[in-house]
Amino acid sequence: MAGKEQVSVAVRDDFVARQTRAKPIPALAELIWNALDADATRVKVELMYEDLAGGLSRILVNDNGSAIGREEAATLFGNLGGSWKRLTRETAEGRRRIHGQEGRGRYKAFALGKAVTWTVVHGRPGSARKFDVRLRQADLTNVLISEDVETDEPRGISVEIVDLNHDFRVFETDEGRQGLAEIFALYLINYSNVTVEIAGRALDPASAVASQHTAQLAEILDEEGGSHSAELQIIEWRAETRKTLYLCSRDGFPLDQVETRFQIPGFSFSAYLKSSYIEALQADGRLGLAELDSRLTPVVDQARTAIKDYFRERAAAQARSIIDEWKEARVYPFEGEPASSVERAERQVFDIVASQVQQLAPDLGGGSHKGQALHLRMLKNALERGPEELQTILREVLGLPVKKQKELAALLQETTLSAIITAARVVGDRLKFLDALEAIVFDPAKKARLKERTQLHKILAENTWIFGEEFNLWVSDKGLRKVLEKHRDKLDPSIDIDGAVSVYGQKTAIVDLMFSRSTRRHRNNDVENLVVELKAPKVVIGSDEIVQTKKYQQAVVGDERFSTVPGVRWHFVVVSNAYDSYAQGEIDSGPDPDRRLIARTGTTTVAIKTWGEIIEENRARLQFFQEHLQHSADDSQALKYLQERHAAVLEGVLEPEDALEPDDSADDETP
Repeated sequence: MAGKEQVSVAVRDDFVARQTRAKPIPALAELIWNALDADATRVKVELMYEDLAGGLSRILVNDNGSAIGREEAATLFGNLGGSWKRLTRETAEGRRRIHGQEGRGRYKAFALGKAVTWTVVHGRPGSARKFDVRLRQADLTNVLISEDVETDEPRGISVEIVDLNHDFRVFETDEGRQGLAEIFALYLINYSNVTVEIAGRALDPASAVASQHTAQLAEILDEEGGSHSAELQIIEWRAETRKTLYLCSRDGFPLDQVETRFQIPGFSFSAYLKSSYIEALQADGRLGLAELDSRLTPVVDQARTAIKDYFRERAAAQARSIIDEWKEARVYPFEGEPASSVERAERQVFDIVASQVQQLAPDLGGGSHKGQALHLRMLKNALERGPEELQTILREVLGLPVKKQKELAALLQETTLSAIITAARVVGDRLKFLDALEAIVFDPAKKARLKERTQLHKILAENTWIFGEEFNLWVSDKGLRKVLEKHRDKLDPSIDIDGAVSVYGQKTAIVDLMFSRSTRRHRNNDVENLVVELKAPKVVIGSDEIVQTKKYQQAVVGDERFSTVPGVRWHFVVVSNAYDSYAQGEIDSGPDPDRRLIARTGTTTVAIKTWGEIIEENRARLQFFQEHLQHSADDSQALKYLQERHAAVLEGVLEPEDALEPDDSADDETP
């Protein structure tokens, strides 16, 4: 008997093209789903190699599910689509959730071959009957259905695919089996009485699962205001596989997958985002498009975050045993309990990366505790400085493979924890620096021992942010001639600078520290400079210091090589702990007392600043971070930090006992 539905050629061709574009694993999976939806408890996929060259010639999919009768087959196969599944969400016998409802999955067989035969055995034992349905890709409307005959064969459907499009060896590879296991994982785990065999080997996702996790996500509101719940289920696999996020029906049937790159080294997993909204997208033909649905996108992003969070916790849990060993051996680079959420995050990331490195390089540190401690300390420091520094350590010190280097470095790039940790270290170090600077410029004993250029100047040269983030160090402790030479590079290279600028009463002028900011606003050569004259903390700014600074100003302004150059502005500042009544009078009578300006011309200003003002300005700038990073550093911590970072510079200013007892040592020391 032949049945033919009159379908336009354009519709038919489009339908065929869409079905045959399916990849082999999803195409075979669709045939298996059809068997499972028919209450099959056993599905066997056989690969027949019968041609002379030994290639694959036939694919058979056999099941023991309930089967349709001949008349129903004529109706269903006579249309491109249509399914009994539209009327129910459960199978008739097993009460299992149903995967499909479009009635088109059977046509995915044509992604595998050009001719398909369905052999259907239906009815009860003793009165069973059998018929065949034959279709060719060339004309899907020409359905050939054989006579319905008696048979003693057990019920079920056998799908035979011939005239294959390719030699589908992928079905027997570990990759192919893993792909099918991922698709049917939730189903086979939930329905333990169901078996699916591929070439004689049963899919067994339960034994391949290392862990599972479920998380509730935000609800999705559709165009009509309807609410759809969303749930994420994560399955971690023991075998290495591609990390995939599947978009599923509410019952966990994968309908599509999201192309995403998860930088989660050491874990293989499949994640299943389940929602009735995804079913609606599938029904409307809006799933699988190049651009993800705008209402689904935020939930997909939330799922990605949940996946990363879960495996970060898993990695930390795996790392605990080796971490415990390091702690017992006293090589772990952290002490005590974390004092803040930032420290806790830093340790978590360190534990993950360090344990991964330990797995890849078990001989870390050459086996000795001292060597281990050194390498762990290097890892900790690299983590604080970011992914690039970490990759350098992994490559040059530990010699890890390039792939693993990139995975571990990308772990930091994929999470905000890296930025938090790095920012915490920067802010924490700056707060410690301010505390230590305050101690050495105001503590009587330390202030008396502090020299101007050889100590304080050099410390500040490495911490130029204290005068403003916008200033970069140009010249440190050089003559004005060097300053002018620096400007020549920024302005006109042809400017003639042969001799040092003369300052009355001195052979050559010395500028303590120079910071500069170069901008190009509305014209070229728009350069702004800050010149800071640092005085030792014991010096009170008075008439001598003010006159010296003004001489610097006059030397620059009066120099013919710069007095005629447009766009150059100068800000001169003299800094110490305090100023006397003369300086106060200069400020009060100056052009801007609030800014501590004592002189101003068209292109230059002169100001007085105290260390107290500078320190408090910086503290105010860091106050927000201090509160949120829960930073607390006492004088001992601050001085210890400064001594460690600038030991050579501060020799004779900070003694070892300063870092231990900063308040008790002052009276015992002599300048």
